[in-house]
Amino acid sequence: MLENIRPDEVLFLDIETVPQQSSFENLDESFQHLWNKKSAFFRKPEETAAEVYARAGIYAEFGKIVCISTGYMHIINGEYGFRIKSFFGHDEHKLLYDFAEMLSTYTSKRNIFLCAHNGKEFDFPYIARRMLINSINLPKALDIAGKKPWETTFIDTLELWKFGDYKSYTSLELLTKIFGIPTPKDDIDGSMVAHVYWQEQNIDRIAVYCEKDVVAIAQLFLRYRNEPLIKEANIQSITSFQHT
Repeated sequence: MLENIRPDEVLFLDIETVPQQSSFENLDESFQHLWNKKSAFFRKPEETAAEVYARAGIYAEFGKIVCISTGYMHIINGEYGFRIKSFFGHDEHKLLYDFAEMLSTYTSKRNIFLCAHNGKEFDFPYIARRMLINSINLPKALDIAGKKPWETTFIDTLELWKFGDYKSYTSLELLTKIFGIPTPKDDIDGSMVAHVYWQEQNIDRIAVYCEKDVVAIAQLFLRYRNEPLIKEANIQSITSFQHT
């Protein structure tokens, strides 16, 4: 499949999410009740809903997006270059609106694929759900209602690695290690994002981490194609958009 897709037809992306509130106690009573019901499916018998609230960020109904990083390839002197643009900050509506505008503009000029690691299970549906919650029209690339799986333009580097084996999850960190790609987890990892956002209040640190993930996904895509990695000197971060 990948040999039929030009790398410059792919928009790589990654998102970072956090719980809606800094703590369970800050939720209103109805959301506390709903989180108690939701978390009952996965928390241990001795755990309370409050104790597992840090995991709320992985659910679109209880979390929010604080960063979307995107990247695309182009040719520099016969080599792949990579440009990154991030949308991040506290105003999720503005962040999502600007991302949707960019995506609609980008896809209006060419046919593109969206690529993420575990994107089909997490990134793509999470973005779409949060857009609907924020009353934002879905861009064509994310509006897959009624489409058959092979009619979508989603590429998932996790799914590609499974080769039909659906018994296990392989992390991006592990795949970068075995393929000799610089790790994106040299500062923080996904489990730390909520703490960095709510306690450290360091959104810039989260954006840097998210951008590293996007680079790693693009590099993995190239390794799947048996092509050389993008040189660090050819990676450029375009001015990011922070939404306060």
